[in-house]
Amino acid sequence: MFSALLSACRRGAVRGAAATLASGLVAAGALMAGGGVSVAANGAAAQSQGGATATIGGLKTYGAAVIHDDSGDLQVSAGLFEMSVDGGGTLQTYCVDLHNPTQRDAKYHETPWSGTSLGANKDAGKIRWILQNSYPQVNDLAALAAKAGVQGGLTEQDAAAGTQVAIWRYSDDANVDAVDPQAERLADYLHKSARDLAEPKASLTLDSAAVSGRPGGLLGPVTVRTNADTVTVTPPTDAATSGVRIVGKDGKPLTSARDGGELFFDVPEDAAAGSAELTVQASTTVPVGRAFSSESRSQTQILAGSSESTVSATASATWADRGAIPALSAAKNCAKGGVDITAANEGDAVFAFELLGIGYSIPAGEARTVTIPLREDQAYDFTITGPGGLQKRFTGVLDCQTQGAETGDVVQTLSEPSPATVGGVSDGTNLAETGASSATPMIAGVAIGFVVIGGAALVFVRERKAPTRG
Repeated sequence: MFSALLSACRRGAVRGAAATLASGLVAAGALMAGGGVSVAANGAAAQSQGGATATIGGLKTYGAAVIHDDSGDLQVSAGLFEMSVDGGGTLQTYCVDLHNPTQRDAKYHETPWSGTSLGANKDAGKIRWILQNSYPQVNDLAALAAKAGVQGGLTEQDAAAGTQVAIWRYSDDANVDAVDPQAERLADYLHKSARDLAEPKASLTLDSAAVSGRPGGLLGPVTVRTNADTVTVTPPTDAATSGVRIVGKDGKPLTSARDGGELFFDVPEDAAAGSAELTVQASTTVPVGRAFSSESRSQTQILAGSSESTVSATASATWADRGAIPALSAAKNCAKGGVDITAANEGDAVFAFELLGIGYSIPAGEARTVTIPLREDQAYDFTITGPGGLQKRFTGVLDCQTQGAETGDVVQTLSEPSPATVGGVSDGTNLAETGASSATPMIAGVAIGFVVIGGAALVFVRERKAPTRG
């Protein structure tokens, strides 16, 4: 049943399986040590810029829609997804990624628009207007029907389907209609009435989430940005033995902070070169219009409603007496087609590293952001190390387009049954599947195996133009 419901937001079959095999190998295998920086194999989670983390649970309120294109008319489900927030809370979302699959139980992270297809979409602000002026933000369905000129009223299913259809017209430039006449009338009203709105601020994030310097002073500031009344501050796990404290600019220990509050790492003067992390956490409602992306190639979602939910963010500090002292952070940059690595070097020597065959160097006392170019759908997994045992691992998938990448690798996948169609047209695409083919775990396992066997060797796989359908 879960697979059938998740047909709402996908158009093609498994677009990511082939890319995982080859591009994932390239990203992990091409890393070479350079200038004292090496590739590490330690485990770590994907980078996150803070906010809510949640697991998708499927469509909860939905109707039917028809997608029109040159291959025919295809009927899909359209409506609201529900996500369970880590630490407590529930989110309601619509998808902004019609052509891509949804993976079962995928983990999602609150993400800036710049890290998704919305960053390059001139109509992203209109999608936010639709969210704020339709269901579930407007839960008086009689009033919504009257405003949209819908005769006979709206059910929750009509409202969810009509809203999703209107969003798809802007997020994917899709030629799509709601099946139910009431839902279609709502979609037309929302589509024609939408106005541009600014991107909402994050529920919780940290400015300067990576800092560095010499021991014996305060490293920071790390500035809290949140819509919560207050956040709790958790010091490094080894604070009792390392002596590292989290303090305000007055040097007094902090256990909580508010929006705009500044946090500092107080590192003992005799501390050996090392690094530490702090965590901030709060309970708040996530702003409508925030994007949610997954590192498992599951389609991008946009927030339509939030209960009181747990949000969190982390910051790191690095220190040393001499040499390069780097502070490292990363974020997807869809406008430039890659991952931005930001490095600040508070040391007295150049910090140099090499990624994907390109060398980078950060002079002493300077900070720079470099973009690691990646292909659409390319998996990346690299670790940069520094003094004092610093290891920063950055993993994920570049998913910046609502259509799959134009190039892919030759990988055999399991055949799928024909979809439900409108007008008797079928192109072999299974719209009753999420795209999480039973072959996917095997393909991922093969990719991991090649990385282990090949070490740092670069693996090349011949590419061809990828089909857009299963």
